[in-house]
Amino acid sequence: MDWLIERFAAAPERLAFIHEGREVSYGAVVANVNAFRARAASAGVTRGQTVVVLGDYSPEVFCTMLALAQLGAIVIPLTRQSVIEESVALGVSGCDWYIEFDTAGRGFSIGYRNLASDNALLAEFRQRGTPGLVLFSSGSTGKPKGILHDFNQVAEKFRKQRAPVVAIPFLMIDHFGGINTILAITASLGTVVTVADRAVANICSAIERYKVELLPATPSFLTLLMASGLYAEYDLSSLKRITYGTEVMPQSTLDRVRAAFPGVNLQQTYGLSEVGVLRSQSRDDGSLWVRIGGEGFQTRIVDNVLWIKSDYAMVGYLNAPSEFDADGWFNTQDQVEVDGDYFRILGRVTDMINVGGQKVYPAEVESVILDLDNVQDVAVFGEKHALLGQIVVAKIVLEQPEPVDSVKKRVRQACLAQLNSFKVPAKVVLAEGVLHSARQKKVRRE
Repeated sequence: MDWLIERFAAAPERLAFIHEGREVSYGAVVANVNAFRARAASAGVTRGQTVVVLGDYSPEVFCTMLALAQLGAIVIPLTRQSVIEESVALGVSGCDWYIEFDTAGRGFSIGYRNLASDNALLAEFRQRGTPGLVLFSSGSTGKPKGILHDFNQVAEKFRKQRAPVVAIPFLMIDHFGGINTILAITASLGTVVTVADRAVANICSAIERYKVELLPATPSFLTLLMASGLYAEYDLSSLKRITYGTEVMPQSTLDRVRAAFPGVNLQQTYGLSEVGVLRSQSRDDGSLWVRIGGEGFQTRIVDNVLWIKSDYAMVGYLNAPSEFDADGWFNTQDQVEVDGDYFRILGRVTDMINVGGQKVYPAEVESVILDLDNVQDVAVFGEKHALLGQIVVAKIVLEQPEPVDSVKKRVRQACLAQLNSFKVPAKVVLAEGVLHSARQKKVRRE
């Protein structure tokens, strides 16, 4: 990653981070990388060793990861809200060294763990002599998977410098999308604005205060933003682009965002930890049709499912067989519709509800329900049924208390007016709290 550090060094006065009000220049980033590399080397960290970095976004966490990459270590970023238990993660990857940052993301400790792993893929990867990056899947469809990347290869995508922006890295640093975002911002010498608590009000406040231009978010977060009405209480006029991905966007949420931000470019993104984040172009701001691909990526459709071939693909799973075919194509498990060069993502095969042989995509039903008065959020999922296989269930969070029978009646009327009868929820459940994970991604289950 020497080219990236050299780029930083060539612009020492540019603002790299605003971390909880603290400004850090690219010159300071270079100095921190050098200091952390020296400290890690002095402690005994060597090429090919596995190093856990526990923390969230901060200049120091980022610098530590770059310093470890320069040493040729295999970096395992974890957060205190990780989707996988730490003991499970380390059981898969092993851990030679453990670096823990305090909650402010500034002070840290480093200790030798000597937790060995006899993983064959790691042993083979070490022969390359290049730095590694290990991320973990959420395990929503089974056992969490350890995903090994060549860290140099992940960063290489950003060697071509683009226009700098002021942006909030919304996804967490233990998520491929989070790593992708922070590398994209810094490789273009933009400014990273970090927010410790990703609550809607905190995000809005940071956008207003620091004149954020780019907000990469999830549909679940944007649904909450629209329901809260806080977008109208803060000055968000600095925003030039809002990107959304990681899950299917309800059309009703996209319509609301478009109405609330008429001058902002809305861009759907697409990527997976296994293949990287593809370049994307939405057909227009109000459309869920997107063209994806770009240099280093190929796409094809097999039985209405999207497959991707990527120059930035993972090295492999640490604890599962490869899901790439012999020619290097990866089955995304995403059902799509095709219109020329554009795709419309319908949903994961694993999220699809089968009602008597008929397919129901949760996002389609959620979009209708989100348009109803007094609905703050909704998660639609399937429940086993003796005769039909599954029935559609809608778990709803209301803005104000309302009898469940009244809600069910309104949901049924709205869905019957816009959807086939088999897509209408047979059961409506009222819930409190949030329907998304710490990653701001919809949780569809009982």
